[in-house]
Amino acid sequence: MYPTVAEAVALPVIRRGRPRVVAGSAGMQGPVRWVHVAEVADIAHLLRGGELVLTTGIALPDEETALTTYVDDLAAVGAAGLVVELVRRWSDHVPDALVAAAERHRLPLITLARETQFVSVTEAVVALIVNAQLAELRAAEQVHETFTALTVAGAEPAEVLREVARISGLPVVLETLGHDVLAYDAAGQDPIELLTDWGQRSRSVAVSQRTAYDEEAGWLITAVGAQGADWGRLVLLSPAPPPHRHVVVAERAASALAVHRLVARDRESLERQTHRMLLAQLLGQALPPPDLAARAAALGVALERRQLVGVAIRPGSMTPRAPALATQEVLRDLAEATALAARRVSVAALVGVVDETSVRALLSLPAQAGVDAVLRRLAREVHRSAAGAVVVAVGTTVSHVSDVRRSLGEAAHVAGAALRSSGTQLYHRLDDVRLRGLLHLLREDERVRAFAHRELGPLLARDDSQGSRLVELLRCYCEQGGNKSAAAGAAHLSRTAYYQQLSRVEQVLGVSLEDPESMLSLYVALLVRELDEA
Repeated sequence: MYPTVAEAVALPVIRRGRPRVVAGSAGMQGPVRWVHVAEVADIAHLLRGGELVLTTGIALPDEETALTTYVDDLAAVGAAGLVVELVRRWSDHVPDALVAAAERHRLPLITLARETQFVSVTEAVVALIVNAQLAELRAAEQVHETFTALTVAGAEPAEVLREVARISGLPVVLETLGHDVLAYDAAGQDPIELLTDWGQRSRSVAVSQRTAYDEEAGWLITAVGAQGADWGRLVLLSPAPPPHRHVVVAERAASALAVHRLVARDRESLERQTHRMLLAQLLGQALPPPDLAARAAALGVALERRQLVGVAIRPGSMTPRAPALATQEVLRDLAEATALAARRVSVAALVGVVDETSVRALLSLPAQAGVDAVLRRLAREVHRSAAGAVVVAVGTTVSHVSDVRRSLGEAAHVAGAALRSSGTQLYHRLDDVRLRGLLHLLREDERVRAFAHRELGPLLARDDSQGSRLVELLRCYCEQGGNKSAAAGAAHLSRTAYYQQLSRVEQVLGVSLEDPESMLSLYVALLVRELDEA
C-alpha cells in the first residue's frame, strides 16, 4: 500500500540533491508511510513508524554515543529511513557513528550533496504515498469484484486458485488442516518441485493469526472456513513480504472457497473431488501425467516404491433402475464411508466415485506390508462403516503407477461379477468369481449376448406373454445343481407343482434338463442375463 524508500529516493526532487545511500541499503525496500522534517535529536517519541525523516543535522549532537542513540531510537520506533542534507552541518560526509548505527539496524541512511527544499520533498513523497494508496484501493476493488463474481458463479476451487495465481503471479496451494493438498496452481513453475514433501514442509509452518506471513518460509497463509469451523489453509508462496493487495487476494479467495464448500455441502466433498480427479486420470490415460505421483504424495498417498492395489466397492442393493440422483447419493456416502474405513485402519488411499456403479479406491501400501492382512482389515471396516450390504473387490497388486489402470479395471470387473454371487466373503478377487468373472469380462461381446438370447428367448417370451415365472424356476434348478427337491424348496413350491413347471420349461425350450450340457448352457445364459441387468 505504501511506496518503498527506494521509490521515494528515485523522485526527481530528491535526485536533484544527488542522493547517496551510505548505510542500511538492505532496508531500501521498506515502506514509507509518511515523511517528516525534524532538526532535533529527541524526535523518536513523536513518530509512529514508517516515516522517512529529513534533517540538515544542525541540531544533532556531536558526541558519537549520542548520535548512536539517535539512530537507535529511530530504528526502535520503526522509522523507514534517514535523509541528511550535507550543506549546513556536515560538508561531505556524516559521522562514522551515524553510519555504523544505521548499518547495524539496516536503517537506510541517505545523504544529499546539494541543498534541497524539504517542503518540495514532503509534497512529492506525500503525493507518491497517496497515489500508491489509490492504486492499491483500485486493485483491491478489482479483486473484490473478481472473487465476488467467482463466488456467485459457484466457481470450483481450481478456478479460484487459477485466478489467485494470475493476479499474484505466485504459486498457491489449498490444503486441509491435516496438510493434504486439495488443489493447487503452480503459476507456471514446476508442480513437482512445489508439491514434493509438502506435508512435512507445511507442518513446520504455523501462524497464530488468521492471515499471516511467515518470513522464514516465505509463505502467506490464511485460514479457510466459515461459521467458526475452519477446514483448510490457503498458502501463497511469496519469497518477499507480500504487498497488501496479495493479502486481499488471499483473504477473498479463502472466502470464495468457504462459500463454495457451504453451497456444495450436499454434493461431493472437496477431498473426494480431488481424489476422483486423480483416479480418473489413472483410469483414463495409459501413461499418467508426470506430476500425478507428486500430486498424490501431497495428498498423503505415495505411489512410488509402494505396493498399489485397485479396489472397487459396489452397493449390494443398487439396481440400474434406481434414479440417477439417488444412485449418486448412495455412492457419495459409500465413498465417505470407504475413506473413513481407510483412515481407521491407517491405509493411505485415493477414494472417489468415477462412474455410476461403484466407488474406486487405490491403496498404497509399504513394500513389506502383508497385502492380504491389510485387505482383510480394510474390507471388514468398510462392511462395518457402509450403510447397507456392499461388495468389495480387489485387483492385482502392482508396483508401478503405469500398472494401476489394470488393477483398478480388474477390481471393477470382479465387483460386477461378484454382485450376484452367493456367500459372505469380506472381499473378492479374480480367482473367486470364476465363471461369473469370465462372463463379466465378455459381457459386452455381442456374440455372448446373442448366445444368451438364443438359449432363453422362447422362455422369456412365454413369461412376458403369460405372466409366468419359468425363467426364475429354471434359475433355481441350475443354482441347486439339478437337485429338483432343493430347487422346489428354493422356489417355495411343492415338488409336484415344481416338477410340472420344469416339464413346461423343457417343452418351451425343446431341451432335456437331464442333459448336463443343456443345463450348463442354460446356466451360462442366465448368468449373462444377470450381468446385463447388474
